[in-house]
Amino acid sequence: MAFAPADEQELSQVVAAAAAEARPLRITGSGSKAGIGRPSIGEELSLRALSGVVLYEPEELVLIAGAATPIAGIEALLASHNQHLAFEPMDCGPLLGAGAGQGTVGGLVAVNASGPRRIKAGAARDHVLGFRCVTGRGEIVKSGGRVMKNVTGYDLSKLVAGSFGTLAALTQITLKTLPAPETSQTLVLLGTEEQAGLLALRKVSGAPLEASALALLPKGAAPLDLGENAAAIRLEGPEISVAQRLEDLRGLLKPFGGGVEILGGESSASLWRALRDAEPVASLDGHIWRVSVAPSDGFALVSALKESALPLLGYFYDWAGGLVWLCMADAEDAHAKPLRAAVDRLGGHATLIRASATTRAAVDVFHPQPPALAALSRRVKESFDPAHILERGRLRAEF
Repeated sequence: MAFAPADEQELSQVVAAAAAEARPLRITGSGSKAGIGRPSIGEELSLRALSGVVLYEPEELVLIAGAATPIAGIEALLASHNQHLAFEPMDCGPLLGAGAGQGTVGGLVAVNASGPRRIKAGAARDHVLGFRCVTGRGEIVKSGGRVMKNVTGYDLSKLVAGSFGTLAALTQITLKTLPAPETSQTLVLLGTEEQAGLLALRKVSGAPLEASALALLPKGAAPLDLGENAAAIRLEGPEISVAQRLEDLRGLLKPFGGGVEILGGESSASLWRALRDAEPVASLDGHIWRVSVAPSDGFALVSALKESALPLLGYFYDWAGGLVWLCMADAEDAHAKPLRAAVDRLGGHATLIRASATTRAAVDVFHPQPPALAALSRRVKESFDPAHILERGRLRAEF
């Protein structure tokens, strides 16, 4: 059976009835992110009716939209006022085979999707000013407002962002919008060794250049498809400021040698859209892993995997080496145990982003939590959804 409530009140009634009978519900919007996480069980609960921009005040830098509002429409609206979502939301559709431009704002917040600019602007959760939702008890809850304030109490937006719908069904999101950069240029450092290229990125990240994105593509990786490694650095802002910082950047990178190419306008924008959507690994056949480590450990991780017997098909680095996207040859266990052992030695965590439903049901998609953190997560879950009816099994097999 599938449910498609027409409004928040009807949604509350559906959830309350399910909670009374402990019937699990599987929340859907456009379905573009259904392939991320463990397969959840239960009857479908579609939020498609909760769509549309409720309020947009460009001068106040705030937008309120229903959970099922398409991100593509929101970005087009913001662009018409020279504004944007600064956290550069990833479009997961191409990576998961769902097509581009299908995502909704509710799904975006539910998975905390953020792109290359996260190193400067923060994650999606940092741009959520408030939200409305229906908890697993069937209660309608409103949290936050339309401005950032220093107030007492819990910041619930930090809990629901990245919870994959396991705490509540989001119905309305309030987002902070920001002016779009006047100019964007990307310096591509070519031909350095991989380790040296990553060292260059970390040096830039520590310099007062305000780089908004730092990535490294190994030779042959899409979308550049070059015969040498390419370290890409994006600078944004007023034209005169970008020009000066670009000159300073050239000077900073001179000791690393290699060639330099400058990408501007659409060339720069298309490169970062491709990296935002993990294009260098999305086009490969295999399991996709997303690994977070300290930026100084990214190269050590990839080196360890290359030296092991693991079938690494492709990879690239974002966030100056702190985020590593990997494509591994298909296997029933997605190579989870040896990969996580390598990640654990570096103190990071690994998430299986793309795999079959069978594989995602058989292995831990999300990095196992330490016992104390797992117990805290369970208590939070039970405070929002005591009967475990929302997205049962999506994050952890036990709830």
